Amino acid sequence: MAEHFWLGMLIVFGAGLLNGSFTLPMKYSRAWAWENIWSVYAVVALLVLPWMLAGGLVPNLAQAYGSLGWRAFLYPALFGFLWGIAQMTFGLSIRAVGMAVAFAIVSGLVCLTGSLIPILAFNPSDLFRPVGLLMLVSMPVLLFGLALYAKAGTRRQKEQSGSQPGAPAAGMSFKAGLALCLFTGVLGSAWNLGFTFSGDTLRRTIQFGASPVTATYAAWAVVLAGGFLPNFLYPVYLLWRRQSWRSFGQGNWLKELGLGVAMALLWLTAIVSYGIGATYVGKYGTSLGFTLYIAATILSSSTLGMATKEWKGTSSGTRKLLAAGVAAILVSVLILNLGGLFPSSR
Repeated sequence: MAEHFWLGMLIVFGAGLLNGSFTLPMKYSRAWAWENIWSVYAVVALLVLPWMLAGGLVPNLAQAYGSLGWRAFLYPALFGFLWGIAQMTFGLSIRAVGMAVAFAIVSGLVCLTGSLIPILAFNPSDLFRPVGLLMLVSMPVLLFGLALYAKAGTRRQKEQSGSQPGAPAAGMSFKAGLALCLFTGVLGSAWNLGFTFSGDTLRRTIQFGASPVTATYAAWAVVLAGGFLPNFLYPVYLLWRRQSWRSFGQGNWLKELGLGVAMALLWLTAIVSYGIGATYVGKYGTSLGFTLYIAATILSSSTLGMATKEWKGTSSGTRKLLAAGVAAILVSVLILNLGGLFPSSR
């Protein structure tokens, strides 16, 4: 699909913009606690919609699945489960450190692991070719950008007074939120690894009549099902412990429900679009394409973080640190994507 390389990259870029905005509806939740809106998001985004897409758009899905051994589902589901843990902690880190900082730190680390591991797993020799060397060059730039973001976030916490939109959540310090971001970033690329290891499912569903695009729905259904359990069970535990389940039927619950569904639609559209774009990109769709996806995510989330006044009341020096951190992270992923200019990368 070399002729579709740049079309795939364009689709991936749009998917990243959507991904950077999927938590925005959560910022407008007033009546529900985190666990209320996150449980709705988990059910809709990770279970209901993926299986509706797979069951409705992948021909002969049951037969295709049945012709595969259990090993074909093991790694995708396992990586999905690990990602599910990270996705849950990501929701908490958004409340702790704000949208811009959480997306940048998590996305930066996810970019590093999510783009490097597929190459090491399937094309280790390519690490010493232009695409791999560019990846190694980008690493210190990425770490520098993360350090600037952490510094900007620390200064923001000291400078802001009162409760600002997107300020750290009650009961969690910025340092604790930062640690949560680092943990999330380490495991956060597991969904991409789950998709990377879904090659047998993709090939078999195509043999049973699916197109390369619709075949991705069959892969995502397995990966996201693995991620559903941690994303659902922990919020349910909080709903029971805090008795916040009572909010589901009180007040303006229909609006709150709509916000949770909107999160699910934004996020799943981003993920499905990424899978389609990565398929078009070809050999390095889950490495080069993934880095572009992350770059667009950082750009989108940082812009929205500023627009929703997460950094209101901070000094110009702090905002300059934020901008420098964004710039450094984007430069690092740009270096990675230069690999697409080499014919062997397509």
